[in-house]
Amino acid sequence: MNAPIKFNILKHAGEPTPFSKGSVIFKKGDAGESMYLVSSGKVDIVADGNVVETLTDGDIFGEMALIDHQVRSADAVANTDCGVICIDERRFLFMTENTPQFALQMMRLVAARLRDRMADLEQMQSS
Repeated sequence: MNAPIKFNILKHAGEPTPFSKGSVIFKKGDAGESMYLVSSGKVDIVADGNVVETLTDGDIFGEMALIDHQVRSADAVANTDCGVICIDERRFLFMTENTPQFALQMMRLVAARLRDRMADLEQMQSS
């Protein structure tokens, strides 16, 4: 995986919602009307019963469904007690329009995640 891209600028976007360890933040197939920032603790991204990524303080998740208006492609589950800040589409659009550095970070994050998935596919095909 590439070096993590942190989004600490979003920590001021709202109050964290607490989740207890094991709580489901969203499920595969849910509508993707927001993305989330981990403000404390850890969150697992789970696909087909496998943890594909563990996110920590400053990481975002759920952005793909927000960007392309599709349903969630994986589950998000609290790995520990954690705090998560919800970023709705209105706030996301405001940030991308008014903070070019944020928009650039988002593009880099999406590109990095795409590269990681491509590398995973190549590895699976060569096994």
